[in-house]
Amino acid sequence: MNPYTARDLGNGPEPVERLNAEPVNSAKHRKPLYEARKKIFPKRAEGQFRGFKWIVMLITLGIYYLTPWIRWDRGPYAPDQAVLVDIASRRFYFFFIEIWPQEFYYVAGLLVMAGFGLFLITSAIGRAWCGYTCPQTVWVDLFLVVERAIEGDRNARMRLEAARWSFDKLQKRVSKHLIWLAIGVMTGGAWIFYFADAPTLLKHFITGEAPMVAYYTVAILTATTYVFGGLMREQVCTYMCPWPRIQGAMLDEHSLVVTYNDWRGEPRSRHAKKAVAAGELVGDCVDCNACVAVCPMGIDIRDGQQMECITCALCIDACDGVMDKVGKSRGLIAYATLQEYDANMALATGNGAHAIQPSAVRNPDGSFVNAIRHFNWRIILRPRTIFYMTVWCLVGVVMLVTLATRERLAVNVIHDRNPQYVLESDGSIRNGYTVRLLNMIAQPRTITLSLEGLPGAVMKINGLVDQPARSFDIKVKPDEVTSLKLFVTTPAGASKTARDFTFLASDAENSETAHYKAVFNGPGVKK
Repeated sequence: MNPYTARDLGNGPEPVERLNAEPVNSAKHRKPLYEARKKIFPKRAEGQFRGFKWIVMLITLGIYYLTPWIRWDRGPYAPDQAVLVDIASRRFYFFFIEIWPQEFYYVAGLLVMAGFGLFLITSAIGRAWCGYTCPQTVWVDLFLVVERAIEGDRNARMRLEAARWSFDKLQKRVSKHLIWLAIGVMTGGAWIFYFADAPTLLKHFITGEAPMVAYYTVAILTATTYVFGGLMREQVCTYMCPWPRIQGAMLDEHSLVVTYNDWRGEPRSRHAKKAVAAGELVGDCVDCNACVAVCPMGIDIRDGQQMECITCALCIDACDGVMDKVGKSRGLIAYATLQEYDANMALATGNGAHAIQPSAVRNPDGSFVNAIRHFNWRIILRPRTIFYMTVWCLVGVVMLVTLATRERLAVNVIHDRNPQYVLESDGSIRNGYTVRLLNMIAQPRTITLSLEGLPGAVMKINGLVDQPARSFDIKVKPDEVTSLKLFVTTPAGASKTARDFTFLASDAENSETAHYKAVFNGPGVKK
């Protein structure tokens, strides 16, 4: 018999094929760490979870590739790219939000939210991040689309792999790898567009005028995308990613995970009608291996929970399709919690007193008994998930409030270190300062800089005004730092001890003020 063909199990109204699929990463037979990799040929799945993965893939790839090309009008003094990490100007633009270097705490807040969001998702529905939105998963799905389009579905790819080299095989392999490399180049290219004006950088990149770091970045990301998504695939998740090891701490008996319900599936039988006629106990599983054939990680979900499982739920789609063919209810493989699984398993085995008895979980008409536990969405709302959600929301609210109330004008002052003060011939005392005015909007404006406190003191700004005064109007450029060198002088007879005063920067037009408390030193300061 051809090993790539399937056999009719004949267990229902429609024939069911038994696929020749072996779990490469079997939980029952762990392979040595350095054993040569066995290639996995996942079969195309169809169903609601596969459809959801298509949607997620299109959305995530669309966001990644298209976002740098979205324009956002910020006026003539700021870039019009909606999302831009401007390293040269040390700015991060995100639509109407602009983040300065000293506001990096917003990025830290986003990282905290991402961490607690991941904890929340994992504790509620297992490794949904890994199965649907992880970049490794998304790009592997994309590479598999290319592979299937060129080489065919599972059986065709297996035959091509085993076949001798020919022009047809060489043509298909070269075409596939060239498209993979093109995807890698697009991936690296999209990444660099986040750090410069996308249309300008694209033109310079093509003409060879872009900075060398851009070419290095594209080369590195092309290589990693090609190797990780096309060649290594499941090995990245199994051996390189730390999350499979960490997720155990995030899961509990109430977490939803993809589960083979052996309390209704065992004992398996490929010929259920004959087994029933012979008086044998028969479960719902027809041992067709469909769940193994579609698994991109090469595992058999019927072996129980495994580190390699990314919870993509494609095995659920495959099994539901088989259950439809044999005229049985769906859910043999389904999202379930350990608590409900244990309760149903105890019912099927008499609390472990005997092997699984299909009659213990079904009525004579084939329906499930009322004692069977089913998932209740309310179980998601438990102390652990509520805690994660509360922290996530609190961080988000604090960031939003801070973002909405932040000032876009700031002043920083540095006192001259040497000399600390200068004693003039007329008895007056002078201190030098470097004042930086931060105009954090993309419009020029006039800032009034004045002194508060220090009676009788005046200031003079080098290169700006000749006559000293307590207040000056200073024109500042849009979205820039204006640095000023100024001197503050107190008259003769004033106190010679150190005194506190304030530099006040104000913009009457925008009703914004900023202040900085400084110290004026004199001969009376104790060293």
